Amino acid sequence: MGSAVGSGAGESWARRILLTVSSADSFPECLVYAIEREFPSIVVEQVASLEAASGAFEHPVCLILVDAEFLHDISDHAADLTQMHPAAPIVLAQHDSRVPVSVQDVLDLKLVRSVLPMDLKLDVWLSVIRLMLRGGEYFPLAMFQSHANRLSDKAPDHSPRAEQSVQDSPDFDEISELTDREFQILEMVARGLQNKIIAAALRLSEHTVKIHLHNIITKLGAHNRTEAAAVFHARKDSFYNGMERPRAGVAQSSP
Repeated sequence: MGSAVGSGAGESWARRILLTVSSADSFPECLVYAIEREFPSIVVEQVASLEAASGAFEHPVCLILVDAEFLHDISDHAADLTQMHPAAPIVLAQHDSRVPVSVQDVLDLKLVRSVLPMDLKLDVWLSVIRLMLRGGEYFPLAMFQSHANRLSDKAPDHSPRAEQSVQDSPDFDEISELTDREFQILEMVARGLQNKIIAAALRLSEHTVKIHLHNIITKLGAHNRTEAAAVFHARKDSFYNGMERPRAGVAQSSP
């Protein structure tokens, strides 16, 4: 495993480029200064188009921050960017006051590794940059919460008839037998979220989410995730009353 990226005047690293792509003044000089001061080995280069980003530079490019205004153009330049900068993750820079970015937009662009909110406090913003320079990925939790809200009315088998059928069935075990983590995942499944979105929101692997989901289905006596979601919607009110349960979308450290 390679050396971690860090800061400090005494560190000596080969020069690398953090490339920003924006046609507007989205990356002010104060951020450029903060990055180069925090990471002495990094040189910030700014270009105004994805075409320019696909060119050659004096030093290897280690990270590419693409303004959300280019969201729908990234796919057209994916091959060139990957060929010219194979070691550089592509990160979407999100400006809440400008172009909104949805989870589905990012999932459709398999090339985009992370989403970087530009309105974070500077120390937090630099910490996210450090994470991505080390090969990590970052997505703001608000993206998943917004996505969950949009899908909440589209979750399968939520009709009153289906829920009443589940509620009256004696074959299902009580939801109270689920662990807090299992209940949290069931709540997100009931909102219609995919495993990969649940995994990212809770900082888990997809494999771990699948294991939890298998345990949930088994405990409830359900046949699949759709039936488990119906159990949740039929009985959620009775189990929220008088019981502390983690709400979906809140990341926790326990597996």
